[in-house]
Amino acid sequence: MTPEAAASALPLIVIAGYLGLLVLLGLVSSRFFKGTSADYFVVSRSVGPFLLLMSIFGTTMTGFAMVGSTGKAYTIGIGVYGMMASWSGLIHSAVFFVIGIRLWAMGKRHGYVTQCQYFRDRFESPALGYLLFPVLVLLVIPYLLVGVIAAGKFLHSTTAGMFPSVFPLPELVLADGTTRPHPLSGGVPPWLGGLVICLIVLFYVFFGGLRGAVWANTFQTLVFLGAGLIAFVLISSRLGGLSEAGRMVAESEFGASRLARAGMVGHLQFFSYCLVPLSVGMFPHLFQHWLTAKSAKSFRLTVVAHPIFIMLLWVPCILVGLWASAKFGAGVNPNAVLGRMVGELVHSPILTGLVGAGVLAAIMSSLDSQFMCLGTMFTNDIVVRRFGRHRFNDREKILLARGFILFVVAVTYALAVYLKDSAHVFDLGVWCFSGFAALFPLVWAAVYWRRATRAGAIASLLTTIGVWGVLFYRDILAVKPAGAGDEELLIAGMMPVTFIFAAAAVALVVVSWLTRPPRPETLEQFFDLPAAGAER
Repeated sequence: MTPEAAASALPLIVIAGYLGLLVLLGLVSSRFFKGTSADYFVVSRSVGPFLLLMSIFGTTMTGFAMVGSTGKAYTIGIGVYGMMASWSGLIHSAVFFVIGIRLWAMGKRHGYVTQCQYFRDRFESPALGYLLFPVLVLLVIPYLLVGVIAAGKFLHSTTAGMFPSVFPLPELVLADGTTRPHPLSGGVPPWLGGLVICLIVLFYVFFGGLRGAVWANTFQTLVFLGAGLIAFVLISSRLGGLSEAGRMVAESEFGASRLARAGMVGHLQFFSYCLVPLSVGMFPHLFQHWLTAKSAKSFRLTVVAHPIFIMLLWVPCILVGLWASAKFGAGVNPNAVLGRMVGELVHSPILTGLVGAGVLAAIMSSLDSQFMCLGTMFTNDIVVRRFGRHRFNDREKILLARGFILFVVAVTYALAVYLKDSAHVFDLGVWCFSGFAALFPLVWAAVYWRRATRAGAIASLLTTIGVWGVLFYRDILAVKPAGAGDEELLIAGMMPVTFIFAAAAVALVVVSWLTRPPRPETLEQFFDLPAAGAER
């Protein structure tokens, strides 16, 4: 290898070093494993304020936050910050306070490790637990796809030109008949990058369980916040500073249109986005992280600091997406925007590698928790529930969880390879969040409405998946007619989540009022909890 070639591969070497540290972290966390299923699934409920903040923020910020938000800002402009980041900063913390703390208290009292266990007991319905499991898996899959697709696309664009003879791409034919090299030629292809990321996450989750995910998320959160700041400073300096970068956008025909909200994001579309962040109330991986808290006091730092962290991450990403609209013009795959900006403007190979590691950290900090929660639910809500709590020892439960995690990783990777060019990271993320947001009336009623019934809960769940499935197919999977474009699906100017949420809420309320209420002894178990701060 020539010195020039070795120098050009430095970003990949830095990224490989970061991935190696994650492997090492997984091995170290496994040394603290106590050998029990409770330790593997919920870290023996021993996580303090700082680790809880890092793990919750890390698992809620994925490729959607960095790769997706940058690409969406490039596509529709600055309004994306108001639609997602500002709403999320306010609503996430509110949900953590009004839902998360109470679910933690219930989980501690009854020994829950999954959502299905809670809803099954709260609504006196084993059938609801079995029905909820496939629905949660179905909704988590798009979230997983967001991470794997984003990782593959980012690595492809970041490593462009490093391996021209190994991963060549055909030249592009321009409108005038001339050709030019493909800007991504020689980069690590998405199928290979996504595979490596899946295997690394699989490794430390296998050996460290949820403790490995919590530790990794803490490390990864620090990395991607720091790397995002580095990328922002370096890219802005290469463009001549903030003022010059802004002027460049204003003078660009394509970029200037992204500075104004009018015509890009409608009023109803903007306000209907406020429902999307409610999804955190029903994320199964977030529920599992809530249960790891040592006490209710552990939530205080998360409730206060989470909105600040969102601002620190999203503001730089949105601005980089705007600058990309002026630098590249139209025609760039939104999933590749951040990688191209880093690859073309962060000229230091080592710093490029650090920024790349930060983006991957944001992606992987969600994948690990999602893989882990699916394995936990399959083990406890399907196998153990079906064959009996005493049928399996702790070692067998952990093996069952690992086996299902392996299955989910394989399915996710196959789908990511198939859909890599047919779905935007941001849009997939919004659809995932929309489904979980539509389940928010269910968790709110379970926690605060005594009159909510088993039949109402099942009706709400079936309504959610039915309406979500039809609209998701129409927007993402169905073949669109020629010239239809790839704009977001809007119904009467509003996001689909509005109608999915409304249908689920109406089904829950109407059917609950028409059916017999839960038994008093059941309500006594779930509504006579001490104040949130009383359980230590």
